[in-house]
Amino acid sequence: MQAPTWDPQQYLRHSTHRTRPLLDLLARITELPGDGAPRIADIGCGPGNVTALLADRWPGARITGFDNSREMLRAAADHAGPTHGGGALDFRHADAATWTPEEPYDLIVSNAALQWVPGHADRFPAWLDRVTPGGTLAFQVPGNFDAPSHALLAELCDAPRWRSRLGGHGRHYVHILGASDYLERLSVLGCDVVDVWESTYVQLLQGEDPVLEWTKGTALRPVLTALDDDRAAVREFVGEYRDLLRKAYPAGPHGTVFPFRRICAVARRSPAAVRRPGEEPTA
Repeated sequence: MQAPTWDPQQYLRHSTHRTRPLLDLLARITELPGDGAPRIADIGCGPGNVTALLADRWPGARITGFDNSREMLRAAADHAGPTHGGGALDFRHADAATWTPEEPYDLIVSNAALQWVPGHADRFPAWLDRVTPGGTLAFQVPGNFDAPSHALLAELCDAPRWRSRLGGHGRHYVHILGASDYLERLSVLGCDVVDVWESTYVQLLQGEDPVLEWTKGTALRPVLTALDDDRAAVREFVGEYRDLLRKAYPAGPHGTVFPFRRICAVARRSPAAVRRPGEEPTA
């Protein structure tokens, strides 16, 4: 199945709402190793706006954002360069499904990206192996795939009119685990602190068909990519989806209410050497 083509400007239309969970995630991260200049990796950095927020939190940090979308990396390049605190931002092409840290990191963080990566929890051991003692792995993923915005999309893709072209597209990119599953996965990997929680952000969106505009930046991308060579089909599908969303999320006098659940995790690697289950002690 073809990888989605991303539109950085569409994604950034709701950047304030999209970055709020990341800010809450960062608030749970305690001091990092690195003597004021921690080494940080941002996995699935997108257009770089979140990577820039990391530099605001740790001004002396050396931060690399990784993404597999050329479109997103071109947008992120605007943020590259030295930071006001003596640190630096740079961006590189990498796929989170196969990325292995090439050097130790004091923080590996991912914001709303791992849901696109099948088996991403299987990458945690390799990532934590390269987190410095006392460092942190932190991420947040959407947890709203049973919400009308996503359930209706999946049902429409599987409808007789669209099944032959889009069957499975509405569910194909859903790869999250439950909060308790993340807790179990991280608790056995040499972490002295594992903090996993869920939050539902009850967002008030503005504008015409704002939930549709939101999904055009994320969940709808695989469908738009699959139909890209057929503009009439794009208009027809989006029109049907828009009508379903209008009923599910009616506009009110102050905007459109759009609840959005997130799953967040912060795992700090123990400052002391910890042997993994089944791992032989070193001499």
